[in-house]
Formats: sequence, structure tokens, C-alpha cells
Amino acid sequence: MKTTKFLSAAAVALAATVALAGCSSGGGSSSGGGSSDSAASSCKPSGGKVTLDFTTWVPNMDKVVAVWNKEHPDIQVKVSIVANGNSGTYQNFFNQLKAKQAPDIGQVEYDSLPAFRVQGGLENIAACKGVSDVKKDFSAGLWNQVTFGEDNSVYAIPQDSGPMALYYRKDLFEKAGLDAPKTWAEYAEDAVKIKAMGGNITNFAKGDVNQFAGLVSQAGGQWFKNSGQDWNVNLTDTASKKVADYWQDLIDKKLVNTLPSFTDQWNNAYDSGQDWTWVSAVWGANTISSGAPSTSGKWAVAPMPQWKSGDNASAAWGGSSNVVFSGSKHPAEAAQFLTWLNTSTEALSQLNEVANLYPASSTGAELPALTKGLEFYGNQKIYEQFADAAKDIQPFTWGPTMTQTYADVSDGFGSAASGNGTLLDALKSGQTKTIAALEAQSIPVKK
Repeated sequence: MKTTKFLSAAAVALAATVALAGCSSGGGSSSGGGSSDSAASSCKPSGGKVTLDFTTWVPNMDKVVAVWNKEHPDIQVKVSIVANGNSGTYQNFFNQLKAKQAPDIGQVEYDSLPAFRVQGGLENIAACKGVSDVKKDFSAGLWNQVTFGEDNSVYAIPQDSGPMALYYRKDLFEKAGLDAPKTWAEYAEDAVKIKAMGGNITNFAKGDVNQFAGLVSQAGGQWFKNSGQDWNVNLTDTASKKVADYWQDLIDKKLVNTLPSFTDQWNNAYDSGQDWTWVSAVWGANTISSGAPSTSGKWAVAPMPQWKSGDNASAAWGGSSNVVFSGSKHPAEAAQFLTWLNTSTEALSQLNEVANLYPASSTGAELPALTKGLEFYGNQKIYEQFADAAKDIQPFTWGPTMTQTYADVSDGFGSAASGNGTLLDALKSGQTKTIAALEAQSIPVKK
């Protein structure tokens, strides 16, 4: 399922009340909880029986937690299943942190982690037993998301992932005498051929800036960097310009559709064969099968097209992590539970079975449900493609005001898709507004 959402503006505003000085490398997360003398800095077990509060929106998480509770009588987990982050849960987390009443553990999407970080809302659990051992279970790109690229810092354990690949109408490509494009140059060439046959190679997702961020990430771009003292914002780096110019060319030549994503119109374009491909994440498999039911058996999955022939770079769109919130009295036990939840075959099998979750951990690639062929995709074992893609997710750092960045860039993308301005103009405007928002909220920005 699609997990990438937008953090509420109110939550971002609250997060920004704490200066970036609380984001120094190493030690515990600081300013507002999780300081260097917090329980997480030494991460010693509490001793005796403890109860952990866990807030999540993963359906049926209580069934998975029940397995843990049965096996760990001295570390009991009390789970609360709530609405997703942007439907009020993030705001509740921020309110609870301010009141020092946050749960021990919460679910936070990768692109929202920086907003919690700048508030000092996350414990650094790097010193907790078992945490460093599970690094090997995750791709470098995902581990970078939860460590902010810092040494001796771990602010979350990855839960689910959104590795990206190319969904394509195999039947239409074969009828047209085309192979799945291996490079972006081939993709553009195919777009011309498909247009001549009355179709579109894809739909440009003018409202899904996080998908575009994935394309930038694959190309080697980096919108945000944090030195530990200030933020560097660069939405127009070389890779971003290349990706923007590429898609602008397709838009200008009317080689792509520009429908609002995940609408009835959008679904119909795929169901009717008007749109032939979609560069999307693993959760997109269900999106296509439910939105384009008449095309069952006609789809296949291939790696993302590459900028350079022979490369294997991938990216992620969506995904969540589990954090230990500042002020938790039991970070050692919380870390123990989270490493089990997100790396053990026992827990991952349960999460996949009862919640249809695609695990971030490489262990999940071996789950029986993810090694079977799917009828909708011509019995292709599509999850093998995504398992390979997950290994090559390129590192990408999110900024602390992503809601505002997404909204500003999305507005510009919409205009560009309508012929007013360009995608690069939207990125330039989004960068200016992002820097202004950071400065207005006393978050240091590198000049």
C-alpha cells in the first residue's frame, strides 16, 4: 500500500520551534528530550517487567504484537492502532511530546523523520543492544534514512519500504515490437512510438512530488544535507535539473498524460490501455490490479530505466519506520522489540500475512508470499524484481519542512503540466520558499 503522506503544517510549525542545534551528531537526540544523559545514551535494560506503549496505523498490528507478548512475558507491548500520520496522528505525537506524554514507540514515515528530529523528539538508540547488528538487514539507502547519514546514530528502525521499478503493459509492448526500456533514453524513444500508436507511455504525476524525488534520488541527486549545524537546500542540483528537463521535454511534446493520480480518470487510462507504463513502488502492484482489473495477466515488472546503460540504481517511494520517542523510560526494551518486529522471519511473516506489508528488511524477500508468481502479472514473480531494487536504493535525505516543500513544488508542477512555466521553474520556486520557511522558523540554513 502507498505509505507516503504529507506531514501537517501545524506539526511542522511545532517541530520548528526547536533550533537545529539539537541535531548534533552522535549521542542521544537532544533539545526537548533524549539528551546525552538520557536512558538511550547508555541503553541499559530497565530490569523487571516493563510495558511499552506502541502507536501505529498498520492494520492488525495487534495480532503481530500478540506473538511477541506471548514469548516475552517481561516485556509487554500495548498497541494502539490509529489513523495514518497525516490524518491526525503526527499532530498527536507532537502534542504528546510537548506534554512529555508520548508513547514509547511510534510509526513515522521516512520523509517525516527530520521534522521529529529537529524537535528533539527521537531517541538515538544506536547504543541499544542488537541495533548495530541489524544494519546488515537493510540497504544503505534505507539505513541512511534512519541515521541521517551520521556515525553512531540510529533514530529509527526501518519497517516497510517502497523500492521502485517499472510496471509495463507487456502485451502492448510485445504487439508493438518493443522490449521493456532499459534506459531513460530508450524510454523517451518508446514514448514517441507509443504516441504514434495512439497511447501514452505514462502519466506524469504532477501532484506526487515524492515520486519525482525518487527519480531524482535514482539520478544521484540530493535535495537536503545537514552538517549538524545547518541545512543545505538544493532542489536544483545537477541531477534534479536533468530529471526535470527530461520530463519537461516529454510534457512539451505531449508524450505523457497529465491526469491527477489515483483518480477514476487515472485508473481508466490504465484500464483502457491509454497509458502503458508506471514507474512506481512495490505497493503499486495492488494499485494497478484494483484500478485496472480488465488488464489482468497483461502486466509485467522490469527494473527502473537507467541513466547509464548497465547501471542498477533504484530509489524508494514511500515507507515507514518505527521510532523510540524522547522520554521513553525503556529504550533498551523498545529497541529489542523493534529489531524483532522488523527483522525476524516470525514477525515479518505475520506482518505480510495480516497487513500486506512489504518489509524493509532483506529477510522479508524470502517470505513465501513474496516468492510466488502473481496471476495479474502473468504469473511473474514480481517481488523478486523489487527485492533486487531494494538493494540498490540510492541514499536521499529529507528536509524538516517537507509538507511545505511538497506543496510548493506540486503547485509549480501543476502549472508546468498545463503549459505555464517549467518543472525546473517549480523546483527553483520550491527551493526559495523552502529556505524562507526554514529561516522563518529559526532553522539554520547554509548560505
